[in-house]
Amino acid sequence: MKRHLATLGGLLLTLAGSAGAAPDLAAQVKGINDGWAHITYDMNGSSHQTVALAQLDQRAADLVAHNPGQAEPLLWEGIVVSEEANRANIFHKLSLATRAKDLIERAYKIDPRAGHGGAAMSLGVLYYKVPGSPIGFGDKHLARRLLLEGLAIDPGGLDANYFWGDFLHAQGDDAGARAALQKALRAPHDPSRPAWDAGRRREVQALLAKVG
Repeated sequence: MKRHLATLGGLLLTLAGSAGAAPDLAAQVKGINDGWAHITYDMNGSSHQTVALAQLDQRAADLVAHNPGQAEPLLWEGIVVSEEANRANIFHKLSLATRAKDLIERAYKIDPRAGHGGAAMSLGVLYYKVPGSPIGFGDKHLARRLLLEGLAIDPGGLDANYFWGDFLHAQGDDAGARAALQKALRAPHDPSRPAWDAGRRREVQALLAKVG
């Protein structure tokens, strides 16, 4: 318990320190990015992750409010909210996923290439993860188009190939999924984002084990 609280406290102090230093927009966006990766891949305990994500969501919303018309803060607020949806109970999943979609759509409309294809890719993920009508807004055809759009922008990317492989696996195309996942693992390591890089590669390896 003490270790979890210390980790959470360290994250919040890091975010508060970033705010006090008033860094430029790119550095502030990277702070959201790094905070999300730390919560997702390094922090243990769902309750601690939920609290930390809510704090990070508020910081991302403040960044959006102070930078109107900028795609990257919107994209990262949407990604944080999407992670909240992923971890929420069944009664809150859809409302959070819808909020994430709205945020990322706003980013995509400002700049379809935002996040080096991350806006298109993140929208695609939501469209294939969320159930379709009449329950939700899911749309497999739109998901495919958006994921391919993101992949075209970042053809050798770790995220782009992981989510394309995950989508193909969900559609029953394990041969295509295997090729995409193997390509994801060949993506260059990113020393500026170590938590994300290591965590995503673990997810790729886990999915490859399922695909066979």
